[in-house]
Amino acid sequence: MNPKIATNTIKIAVGEISDIQKNKAYELGKRVLMTCNTSKFKPFTADEATSSVIQNTTQERLTKTCQRFRQYYGTFEDLKLIEAYAIKSDNSIIFRYKALYSKNVANKELRVTMTSTNKVSSIKSLDWKDEISIN
Repeated sequence: MNPKIATNTIKIAVGEISDIQKNKAYELGKRVLMTCNTSKFKPFTADEATSSVIQNTTQERLTKTCQRFRQYYGTFEDLKLIEAYAIKSDNSIIFRYKALYSKNVANKELRVTMTSTNKVSSIKSLDWKDEISIN
């Protein structure tokens, strides 16, 4: 087992996750990154995300991030699901996506955490690393 992964977290086969949950994580993650292409963000609802994600995912914050991302990485194209991890303590799932951009200057990751009730509890963009650290 990867020592950087928290002990209550286990890697799960993507095929074991319901298509409904995979699709929702993909759509909500893609909605955030598409903001960089369209400059428009449809805010998350209480049915889609936790209150902290709703409060922290604002048009203003996304615009700042998008300016940097477009300059360095180009136009956002798509997300590719690479792997997923189950967090045993709260039954949530972390989806690790490679974020694909028009410029191939760096590999970016979008990490979307979904609760057991199918709400986004965390969205995080980082540089892609094959060895991950989940705490």
